[in-house]
Order: sequence, then structure tokens, then C-alpha cells
Amino acid sequence: LPPYFAAHLGVSLTVIGTAWAVVRLLDIGVDPVLGLIMDRTRTKIGRYRVWMMIGGPILMIAVYALFEAPKGIGSAYLIVWLLIFYLGTSILSLGHSAWAATLATEYHERSRVFGVLAAAGVLGAVVVLLIPIAAGHIGWTDAQGVRAMGWFILGMIPIVVALVCLRTPEHIAKRTSIENFQLKDYVGLITKPDLLRLFLAQMALTLGPGWMSALYLFFFTDSRRFSPEQASALLLVYVIAGIVGAPLTARLAMRFSKHRTLMVTTTSYSLGLIALVLLPKGSVLAALPVMFWCGFMAAGFDLMIRAMLADVADEVRLEQGQEQLSLIYALNALAAKIASAFAIGLTFPLLARLGYNAAAGATNTPDAIHSLELAYIIG
Repeated sequence: LPPYFAAHLGVSLTVIGTAWAVVRLLDIGVDPVLGLIMDRTRTKIGRYRVWMMIGGPILMIAVYALFEAPKGIGSAYLIVWLLIFYLGTSILSLGHSAWAATLATEYHERSRVFGVLAAAGVLGAVVVLLIPIAAGHIGWTDAQGVRAMGWFILGMIPIVVALVCLRTPEHIAKRTSIENFQLKDYVGLITKPDLLRLFLAQMALTLGPGWMSALYLFFFTDSRRFSPEQASALLLVYVIAGIVGAPLTARLAMRFSKHRTLMVTTTSYSLGLIALVLLPKGSVLAALPVMFWCGFMAAGFDLMIRAMLADVADEVRLEQGQEQLSLIYALNALAAKIASAFAIGLTFPLLARLGYNAAAGATNTPDAIHSLELAYIIG
């Protein structure tokens, strides 16, 4: 969406970057509160089912407002609808992760469950990325392709929410004590060494790929000399690789442990990104294996973190005598949001100050493109 707003709706890079950063900062407190409430939710239809039913409509309204945004929108429009968008996303993602964690209680079984979820998520991303490519083949503009993505997402939300709510069981641990959560308990979770390491890892693994994602289209078209269609196709290869990478990294984790697998995938991913800068400009054949390599390795990031968080949540439950699974995932989401705020909040205003013009059809100077390359490499 940020490149779409800049190139087709005429929104300045500074406004986009500022709006995203403001929203992420305002949104910081939402996840811990949601997690705390979810852990204490008791309804006749379950704990997480009701939250999925709440989050779906909220996200649908925001998706429509953002993907069908009119030209000339300002920071106020972006901030309001992004806040609503991230509220819906937070509700669904927290409920989804915590619900999934309750379905598996064994160490290696969690790797398998989250591996399947990661592969399913990648498959969904592939389908969405195919939409603008297909739109281009039938003569639609880039802007029409982006809006088509929005309508597809809008239509899928009620279908998948209904599917999970009707077909998935809930296994909620019984209360083992009176649940009286205080501020010091937040501090205790955040400063717990195992959780702190995982939260910091989540921040790093969000900021790096998020920085790359924010600059991807600009970098691949203006610096690496790929057409928008070629850049989209290479991104599709990156995402498709995740379908293979997610289950295989899950199997590696079952054999060599989760933390060792995460160390291997993150290091390999970084080496792949560095290799992209060294490839011949405009060479799709040279870029294909590197993009596949990066996508394969990136698939293991989130699933390893979430699986390890579920393991630590078991330890916390045994220590405190109360369920904190949703809250732990919420604090992890908070760490990711802080990092993602910097990913767009820093890169877009920085590019604007360095003289890069993101408008469709704009011609940038060699100095501006060099600044873009430096920003990409540093990220």
C-alpha cells in the first residue's frame, strides 16, 4: 500500500512515512490489552472464537477504506483507517496464534503446527500477489491491480473466519488460581530472559525484512532495472519459496531444535540479500535463485519464534498458575509493531529528504538512486 499511495494517489513519502509511524506508536498499547482480555475471556462459544468474529468485520471495513481510498487523502485519513486496520489485524492475529498454540501441547508438535500455518499463510500471499500480475495481463493498470487485491481480501475474510469458527475445536487450560494480573506481572514477563530474547529477535526479524519490503519496488525498478512486472514476478518467487521453506524448516527444528534452526535461517537470509546487490542489473535468471533462497529462509522466522513462545508460555503457566499465552503473543506483536514502525517511518521520509521521487513515471537522478541503494543495503 505505501508505494501505491505514493505513486497513484499522489501522497507524499513524508506523509506516508509519518502516518505509518504515528499509527504504529499509537497502536503499541493495543496488543498487550487485547492479550490480557483474551486470556480472561470466557464465553459459551469459546475464548478465541468470539474474538475472531469481532476482528473480521473490523478488518473488512478498514480494508475497503484503504484499498478504495480517494486521491488527495491526507495524514488524518491514513492515520484513522490504519488504526482501525491494525486493530482488526491485531485481534485476528492474536486470536489465531494463541488458538493454534492450544491445539498442540508437545514441543515438536508445535513446530509442525506452526509450520503448516506458515505454509498456509504463504500460499495465501501467493494468491494475492498473483492478482496484480493477472490484472496486468488483461490490460488493467497497476492501480486497478492493487484495488483488486483489496477486494479479494475483503471477500476472503468472512469465509475464512467462518471456516475456523465452525470447524476448529478449542482446548483451553483450566484456571489454576485466581487471575489477578498487575502491572508488575507485565514487567516480569518482559524481563524474563527467555521471553526478552525472543521479543528482541522478533524486533530484529521484523525490522530487517520490513525495511526491505518498504523499499522493494523502488529498489528493484530504479536500481536493479527490473520492470514492475518482473519485480512482482521475483517477489512471487520469494513468497512461493516460503511454501517449501515453512514445512522444511519446521522439520529441521524437530531434528536440530528451534533455536539452532532460527540461527541458520537468519544468517542464510542475510547472505542472500547481500548477494542481490552484486547481481547483474536486469537479469531475471540471476535473481531467481537468490530470491528463492531468501524466501525459503525467511519462511522459518515467524514460525520458529511463535513455536518457542508457546514453549515458554507453558513454563510461565506452571510458574504463575495462570494462562498468559495470549498476553505473551501480544507482547511479541508489540515488539514487531515497534520495529515495523521504524521500517516505514524511517525509510520513506529518509528517501524524500535524499531527493528520491516515488511518483509513477518520475525520473530520479543518479545521486537519488545511489541514496536508495544505500538505504536498502543498510536496512
